[in-house]
Amino acid sequence: MLFPRFTLNTQQRCSFRKAAKETKTKKGVIEETGPSHTEPSERLIHKRGASPPVEPSVAYAHPRSFGRLVKPLVFTIGFTACSFGTAAIWQYESLKSRVQSYFDEERANWLEKLRPQKQGDLRKRINQWWNSLSEGQRTVTGIIAANAVVFCCWRVPSLQRSMIKYFTSNPASKTLCFPMLLSTFSHYSFFHMAANMYVLWSFSSSIVSMLGREQFMAVYVSAGVISTMFSYVCKTANSLRNSPLLTSGAIMTVLAAVCTKMPEAKLAIIFLPMYAFSAGNALKAIVAMDTAGLVLGWRYFDHAAHLGGAIFGIWYIMYGHELIWKNREPLVKVWHDLRTKGPGGGGNGGSGPL
Repeated sequence: MLFPRFTLNTQQRCSFRKAAKETKTKKGVIEETGPSHTEPSERLIHKRGASPPVEPSVAYAHPRSFGRLVKPLVFTIGFTACSFGTAAIWQYESLKSRVQSYFDEERANWLEKLRPQKQGDLRKRINQWWNSLSEGQRTVTGIIAANAVVFCCWRVPSLQRSMIKYFTSNPASKTLCFPMLLSTFSHYSFFHMAANMYVLWSFSSSIVSMLGREQFMAVYVSAGVISTMFSYVCKTANSLRNSPLLTSGAIMTVLAAVCTKMPEAKLAIIFLPMYAFSAGNALKAIVAMDTAGLVLGWRYFDHAAHLGGAIFGIWYIMYGHELIWKNREPLVKVWHDLRTKGPGGGGNGGSGPL
């Protein structure tokens, strides 16, 4: 792609009298101004593939400027801390309301028996299907639905600019922090989304039974941010000029966590169920492939984000659970004191947190 400055010099040498588009230079980035801003959105549209269209305004002015990563690093640390703090409070509230929920469920079942049953009641069938799911499958259903909604938004031409700005991870973009979280739920390719959601659904029961619903959600969203931060660092260090990518770091964290906790579990590929292999060997192969992709500069997937997600999953199972989750009691105690001392909290509020 030729820069506008080269075009301008060519026109002057050939004595063209057609007015050229104005250009302005700012910090090494040449931006075009003029009628092109009012043209249709075909500049943002390209044929459907695994990666989204590239925004023309995205440029790599200073590819090795690590100073731009200070703000994303602070965001990563703060968001991770808030995620686990929120999960601890969420678990406290869930435990506290469990008794009341039990009585509400018994009353609902009693009323259901009194109400006349309808043949082919759609609501009843949906409830039966929902109750047949494991806790892990019910937990990831919301994540899958969010990914499906974002995938549909990618197909709306009027939303292309906003999707590229907020739902793709790109260390050269002006918006660095929010895409670290939002790209976790973003897929441009249907095959990419289907594969990731299948892996998430398959491992959901195991990971939620290991960590619990609240801790799993904290790990999942934190993994998306941490893996993107790892990708930012690697792309900046290697001066990569590839297009913005949609990361699957959170999925890799789930897979790595389960394989680390249960390395002897048997896995198989959906299209080749006759070939089984251990979870530990599968994790080693995936880490080796992503490491090779990062070193050799493969561009089709964000191998840096995959590798960052896998490392975080392994670290959390081996050390993170002990360092973070088992030290949540001081925060829960503070929350318990605030809840019991508040209006209608019950005075002194008992002996301690649940």
